[in-house]
Amino acid sequence: MKPVLEYLPKDAEESFVVKSFEYTYYPTPWHFHPEYEIVLVTESTGKRFIGNNISNFQPGNLALIGPNLPHLYRNDVPYYEPNTDLRAKSIVVHFSENSFGHIFSSMPEAKQIKELFRKSVQGLEITGNTNKKASELLFELLELSGFARAIKLLEILQLLAASADCHFISGGGLTGINEKESERMHKVLDFLMKNFANDISRTEVAKVANMSDNAFSRYFSQRTRKTFAQYLNDLRLSHASKLLVSGEKNISEICYECGFNNVSNFNRQFKLHYGISPLAYSKTYWDKVG
Repeated sequence: MKPVLEYLPKDAEESFVVKSFEYTYYPTPWHFHPEYEIVLVTESTGKRFIGNNISNFQPGNLALIGPNLPHLYRNDVPYYEPNTDLRAKSIVVHFSENSFGHIFSSMPEAKQIKELFRKSVQGLEITGNTNKKASELLFELLELSGFARAIKLLEILQLLAASADCHFISGGGLTGINEKESERMHKVLDFLMKNFANDISRTEVAKVANMSDNAFSRYFSQRTRKTFAQYLNDLRLSHASKLLVSGEKNISEICYECGFNNVSNFNRQFKLHYGISPLAYSKTYWDKVG
């Protein structure tokens, strides 16, 4: 089976993605992505497929997965039973070397981390005291934002790079690049980026992917871990956050420019996503820089 492409979108002010996920079972199929991934299982058990390796996972399982290395976390049978109270939780970080500009190519001090990246193409299992410390840092990472968050990720990477507790998972030479899959997803994301401010429907975007509505709905949610409506809403809010800190438009102008049909809905959606109102978001930014 060919792996599918997964895409975790970043917010406007992010250079990498940090997410805490909770499901009844992990939904993502056999997949790949061009980013590096750190994944910490915080709750649930099952089988982990990384490259050509199959092993068990349980809470505390921690891995660094290199770019385009196909992988799948499949929960044990009870997680798929109707009305189960079991939960599958994880902390996931997606990043690329470009997330840090030219730091890894220009700094001799980054030599260990560059070697860590080279090894990660086979996947790395993190065990022992390094697992314990890195797990603690990942929980801290979830609570941070801005430059402090980037520094914390570098701290985690340096910890892994200097440790002897990182062990190869898969054999070498296996990658999951699927050109047809990548091209289709690129068309969809490009269309959304160009048209998110318009009144676009799932049916319209499904046609871009040359798929039926229902097939596209499953396709999109498996690859982005969001429904189409959630992704479109987040894309609009991300653009709104950029406009708010530019200081060039008022709340009403930003609302309609980002594709929302009324200001009250925009305010409600923005507060749900960012925890504060658009006006407070703008004021907080200008208070910091002013």
